Amino acid sequence: MKGFELISTGGALPGRLVTNDDLSRMVDTSDEWITTRTGIRQRHFCAEGETITDLAVKAARQALERSGLSAADIGCCVCGTLSSQYASPSTACLVQRDLGLAEDIPVLDVNAACSGFIYGVGVARGLLATRENDPRRYALVIGCEHLSRLMDMTDRSTCVLFGDGAGAAIFELTGDAEFAIDLGARGDMAITTPAGGPIGMDGRAVFRFAVDALPRSLGAVLAATGHTIDDLDWVVCHQANSRIIDHCVKKLQADPDKFYKNMDRHGNTSAASIPVALNELAEQGRLTPGMRIACIGFGGGLTWGGMVLKVKGSKA
Repeated sequence: MKGFELISTGGALPGRLVTNDDLSRMVDTSDEWITTRTGIRQRHFCAEGETITDLAVKAARQALERSGLSAADIGCCVCGTLSSQYASPSTACLVQRDLGLAEDIPVLDVNAACSGFIYGVGVARGLLATRENDPRRYALVIGCEHLSRLMDMTDRSTCVLFGDGAGAAIFELTGDAEFAIDLGARGDMAITTPAGGPIGMDGRAVFRFAVDALPRSLGAVLAATGHTIDDLDWVVCHQANSRIIDHCVKKLQADPDKFYKNMDRHGNTSAASIPVALNELAEQGRLTPGMRIACIGFGGGLTWGGMVLKVKGSKA
C-alpha cells in the first residue's frame, strides 16, 4: 500500500482549567498523591456550553489553514472519539458541515478509545487508497474527547486522570513515503464506559497491559521499516501516565528525551492525546520537515496501535 506523510497539525483545549488542588476540594485526594502516581498536575474540562464538536472543528480548521490546502482538497475525514456529542450524526459529519468539506467523500467516527487517533489514521489511509482515481489525496484525522461529562467526580481513582481536548492532522497519501502501522485489540473490561454511565478502570490491569503493548507495538512498526529507536526523532505515546512511559523507556533502554510528555498539563485525553502532543511539538518548532516519528496508542477495548511516518514539507 501507499505511504502516508504528515502535512500539518491543529489543536484545541477547552476553557476550564482544573488543577490537582481544585480536585482536592471535590474528592479525597491531593496534588502530591496525583502527581507522584500519574505525573498529572492539571487538565482542561469543557466549560458550560462547550462541546466536543466545538473542539474538533477548531482543531480541524487550524490544521487545514496551516496545510495551505482548501476544504475541496480533503478526500476523507475520520474522528477518533469515545465521547461524541451524539450517537448520530457523528462528530466527523459535524466537522464536514462546519468546514464545508465535500459531500462525496467518506466521513466517520472511530471508537478505539485511547488508540482512536492511530486507528483513525489507518482507516483514513485505507479509504484514500481505495479511491485511487480521486485527486483528493489528503485526509483529515481528528482525535477529540469530552471525557469530563462521562466521569464520576466522586471516584478519585478515575476523576483525577482525564481531561478534554482535540487534536487534528492532515496527511497526504503518496506513492513512496515511508510508513508503517500496527493495530490490534484484546477484548477486555479493564476500562469500561457503559452507555450513559461513568468511566471505570482497573488501574493495575491497565498498567500491565500498557507496559506490554507499548514496546511491542513500537517494535512491530520499527521492524516493518527496518529502523531502530535511534533512527527516530520523536516517540509520541498516548499520554496516560508518566510511569507507564518511564517504565517502557527503561525496558527499551531508550533515550528518554525522545519520548514526548505533556500529561502534566492535560491529563489523559484519550484519542486526543497523541494529536494534541503532535500539535504542541509543531507549535514549539520541534517537529520539522523530514523528521521520522513514531506514535503509539493503547487503551480501552483493550486496543493498541502504532505507526512510523515522516513529516513532509514545512507546514507541520
